[in-house]
Amino acid sequence: MSKPTVAIVGRPNVGKSTIFNRIVGERISIVEDVAGVTRDRIYSAADWLSHDFNLIDTGGIDIGDEPFLVQIRLQAEIAIEEADVIIFLTNGREGVTDADEQVAKILYKTKKPVVLAVNKVDNPEMKDMIYDFYSLGFGDPYPISGAHGLGLGDLLDTVAENFPDPSEEEIEDDVIRFSLIGRPNVGKSSLVNALLGEDRVIVSDVAGTTTDAIDSSYEYEGQKFKIIDTAGMRKKGKVYENTEKYSVLRALKAIDRSDVVLIVINGEEGIREQDKRIAGYAEEAGKGILFVVNKWDALEKDEKTMNRFNEDIRKNFLFLDYAPIAYVSAKTKQRVRSLFDLIVNISENHSMRIQSSVLNEVIEDAIARNPAPTDKGKRLRIYYSTQVAVRPPAFVVFVNDTELMHFSYERFLRNRLRESFGFEGTPIRIITRARS
Repeated sequence: MSKPTVAIVGRPNVGKSTIFNRIVGERISIVEDVAGVTRDRIYSAADWLSHDFNLIDTGGIDIGDEPFLVQIRLQAEIAIEEADVIIFLTNGREGVTDADEQVAKILYKTKKPVVLAVNKVDNPEMKDMIYDFYSLGFGDPYPISGAHGLGLGDLLDTVAENFPDPSEEEIEDDVIRFSLIGRPNVGKSSLVNALLGEDRVIVSDVAGTTTDAIDSSYEYEGQKFKIIDTAGMRKKGKVYENTEKYSVLRALKAIDRSDVVLIVINGEEGIREQDKRIAGYAEEAGKGILFVVNKWDALEKDEKTMNRFNEDIRKNFLFLDYAPIAYVSAKTKQRVRSLFDLIVNISENHSMRIQSSVLNEVIEDAIARNPAPTDKGKRLRIYYSTQVAVRPPAFVVFVNDTELMHFSYERFLRNRLRESFGFEGTPIRIITRARS
C-alpha cells in the first residue's frame, strides 16, 4: 500500500526545512552510517500517531537560475502534482507578503487539501499575528513554531484528517509490483519496452525524455506483474524535469509503491553516487532488490569483465550484498526475459514466513557455534525469536538486555538466517526486545 505524501510549500525564508526536520525527526538510517550514502533530505518517511506518510520539502528542489517567482511557482506546481496534502507555510513575523499571495494563487488551482500554517509564532502572546492570514483563503491558519516545536501536533492532526482513505486503493495480492530505478539515460525505458515486448514507453537518447507516466500490467508464465512507472515527466518542457532532485523524488515515490526494485546501472558508465543514494532508499524502505546492468552488449569484454563488475558493485553497495546481479541488453533483448524469474524469486523471499520452531532451532545452532559476546561481565542471552512481519521479513529476538546486542552480532545472526533460508534479494530486519 502506498503511503500518503505531504508537501511543504511556501516562499523562501519561512522555515520550510526547519519544519521538515521537526516533523521527520532525526532519522539517520543504518545504511547511511555504514555505506557513506548521503541522501538529500528533501524527501523522508515520517509518522504521526498511527499514520505513516512521506514528506517533501519543496524548498530543497533547486530549480537552477530561474527568477525568484518562477522558482516559487515551479515548487508549488511540484507539490500540487506529487502530494496528497499540502502544508502552505508562511511567516507570522512578516505578515502576508506578495510572494505568499502568489503561492496562494497557484494553490487555488489544486483540488488537493491545503492546510495553512503560520510559522515563527514562538509564544502564546504572538497568537494575534495569525488573523491577517485568513485573507489567503485557506480557512483557519495554524500557529506553529519550528524553533520550539509548538503547535505541530494540531497541524499534523488536520493534515492526517485529509489523508486519502486507504480502503479505496485496490491492492491485488497476486500481482508483483516492480519498478526500474536509476539515473537518467541508463536505459530504463528501453528495458521496460524489452520486458513488455512492445514500444509502450517513448525512448530517446536525451536524458529525461520519458513522457508517459502509466503503470503497465503484464503476465508471464501465469504470474501477473505491474511495472510501476518512474517517468513522471508527463508535461514536456517543464524546467523542473531537468533537476536531478526532482527525478530522485519521482524514483522514491515509485520505490514506495513497489515490492521489488530493479536498480538499473549503465554498463558503459559504471556506478555513480546517485545510484548509491537511490539504492540506500530502497533498502531503507525494505524492498526486494535486484541489480540490472544494462547495455552489456556495448562493452568490450574478456573473461574477467563480469567478475570485475560484480566486485565493483559489491564494494560500492556493501549494504546490499544479498541482492542478485543480472547482466542484460535492452537493445538486443539479451537475457531480458530472465529478469521475470529473478523478480518472482525475490518476491517469494520478500514474503517468506518461517515457523517459530524452525527459526529458534537455527538461532540456537548459531549461538552454539558462536556464543554471544559479553560486555562488562554480562553475557547476551537470547531466549526466543519469532517472525512478526513479511515484505520485508522481520524477526523479534527476546533477550536479557537489549544493550548487549552488538551490531556485529546482529549481523552474524542475519547471515545465519540467510544461510539457512536463502532470503536472496530481500532485506531482513532484526528487532531486539528485552524479555519482561
